[in-house]
Amino acid sequence: MKKVVMVFANVLILCLLLSTSFLDVSMAGSEFCDSKCAQRCSKAGVKDRCLKYCGICCDKCNCVPSGTYGNKDECPCYRDMKNSKGQDKCP
Repeated sequence: MKKVVMVFANVLILCLLLSTSFLDVSMAGSEFCDSKCAQRCSKAGVKDRCLKYCGICCDKCNCVPSGTYGNKDECPCYRDMKNSKGQDKCP
């Protein structure tokens, strides 16, 4: 019984390690989006959240409006994305 628990624990640890390596690769952004979002979020109060959502929007829309705020008419896809509450998703 003790041997089965140890094998199960080892398999679980292995699965967790493998899943985190795939997660890191899938969350890596493109160089274009990373640089545009860094510029867009440079004055954000909560920079990590801004970068996260900007990256999601950039990946889907392939554009980021210029400046640190506003100018969303430059990218209608980015402008029109909404979250589950109906609010703007993209910073």
